[in-house]
Amino acid sequence: MDKTELHKLQDFLRRSFVNEGLRVTPSQKLSDAADVHLGERTIGKILVDDEDGDRSFGFELNIPVDRATLQEYLRRLFENDKLKIVPRGKKTDSVELNCGDDFLGIISADDPKGKSFTLQMAILDFDLEDI
Repeated sequence: MDKTELHKLQDFLRRSFVNEGLRVTPSQKLSDAADVHLGERTIGKILVDDEDGDRSFGFELNIPVDRATLQEYLRRLFENDKLKIVPRGKKTDSVELNCGDDFLGIISADDPKGKSFTLQMAILDFDLEDI
């Protein structure tokens, strides 16, 4: 990822989560990846997907809480009361994360007991065009 992509990804995440404290930096561990920071904490990573000739990105955030406190944890983390967990209809193994009415990504349980979760957010190349 070049500096322009990193900057666009940072702006996209800041707008999506309504939090200017988010920063995106080149990954120290993976060559074509980025780390996502909030304050001094590294909270997630962004991986590049170049399959099928289309460039897209996947933001992944591990969430170390149980289902009962999931929404509150994310609201506190991002300092955004508009974040909400929404059921996925017939799907019971995951939920959606929205900011207001805007869909952000899918949250899936990491274990059958629901003690930790992972947010996966797809960022398509056209999502970054107007940034």
